[in-house]
Amino acid sequence: MNRTALKSLPAALTLALLAIASGSAMADPMYPSDSEGFHGYLRAGAGSNTSSDGGSQGCFGLGGNTMKYRLGNECDAYTEFGYTKAIAKSGDVTYMATVWVNAYAPNSDFGDNKVGIVKAYVEAQGLDFLNGGTAWVGKRFYYRPDIHMLDLQYINMNGTGAGLDRIQAGPGKFSYAFFKDNDIAQRNDAGVYLGTKSAVRQNFIYGEIPVNTNGTLDLAATYIIGEGKDNDVLGPKNNGWQVSAFHRQAKVFGGGNTFGVQYGVGPGVGGDGNGQFGASGNTAFDSDRKRMRVFNDMAIQPMENFGMEFVALWQKDETKTAGSSTWTSVGVRPVYAFTNNFKLIGELGTDRVTQSSGPTKRLTKITIAPAISAGPGLWSRPELRAFVTYGKWNDAATASVNAANNGGPIYNNNTSGTSYGFQVEAWF
Repeated sequence: MNRTALKSLPAALTLALLAIASGSAMADPMYPSDSEGFHGYLRAGAGSNTSSDGGSQGCFGLGGNTMKYRLGNECDAYTEFGYTKAIAKSGDVTYMATVWVNAYAPNSDFGDNKVGIVKAYVEAQGLDFLNGGTAWVGKRFYYRPDIHMLDLQYINMNGTGAGLDRIQAGPGKFSYAFFKDNDIAQRNDAGVYLGTKSAVRQNFIYGEIPVNTNGTLDLAATYIIGEGKDNDVLGPKNNGWQVSAFHRQAKVFGGGNTFGVQYGVGPGVGGDGNGQFGASGNTAFDSDRKRMRVFNDMAIQPMENFGMEFVALWQKDETKTAGSSTWTSVGVRPVYAFTNNFKLIGELGTDRVTQSSGPTKRLTKITIAPAISAGPGLWSRPELRAFVTYGKWNDAATASVNAANNGGPIYNNNTSGTSYGFQVEAWF
């Protein structure tokens, strides 16, 4: 990051970047690679609430630019799965093909919801002229670590394109990827062409840089070029960018820690709501839209039968028209295993949103969830859970909690609520 870019950041963010070596790593890999075989992810369940109206499970979140604490607080269902196979080998180079599908339901029943293709790509791994790096073309998941408790992929470079990955360059490894996003021609009901919201996105990563014992640094940048012409129907087209830095510390009480600092402008902030850095946001966003985020996410396993995740996050969004809003969040998820296949999970999270115009919104939620699990660890899956979740918020947050709930405004003018149910989560 150059000095000009640093001057554009507030002092606190600059200091955080300079102090990044005190940070740390996630349980999920920063560089996902599909291994041969059948793999996937699933979460599904059913629940209700204790309000007089009954009805849907009811979930607690502030919506907008925030994310919600997810244990016992997911009112939807999601799955993704597919197959990876080595389809050819030439010398020391292996060619791997991957195809995955996914399905999402905004409630507890997948029903006849659409199944889509989320991965369809081929990799050439171990290329000698790339110093052992990888080349790939197609649609794929790409550089998408998350804060698991919040289901927040703080950076996500998924898409359709091509790239060169993890080429040894000095102390670290370099990756470059080219993506074409929103590649759809917009037409009206009469079939008349209106324009496009497509964008060309270029992602740069220089990572796995050793900076201290068991600690590495990743630097990631994105540049987005909005395509098409300005018009009255689709609005103006703008370019955008983001820069991110992550310090990952391994071997922290049997786990790891990630400290991150991120800054984006225009389409570089991601989409509407809590968009993901690294992806192409709405190209109608101009340079007055900015987002800054600083977070720390720690996942530890100090004992075989006890683990915990802890997160602290600060995020500021601002535009000239809507002013600014700041989301601060702190949460913890302790997990204690009584046997190899039974554990008790708790989660406590609190969120606050302050706005340049309007009152401060506050929400706290707590969940208790006994679970049958394939092992005692924090990340042992599958988990078959029963849960009870209680949420409490202030008057200023009532409208946001109702609007963000998949089941609608079931809490009415109340400032607290309780939900209960069952859920399975598995990755394989």
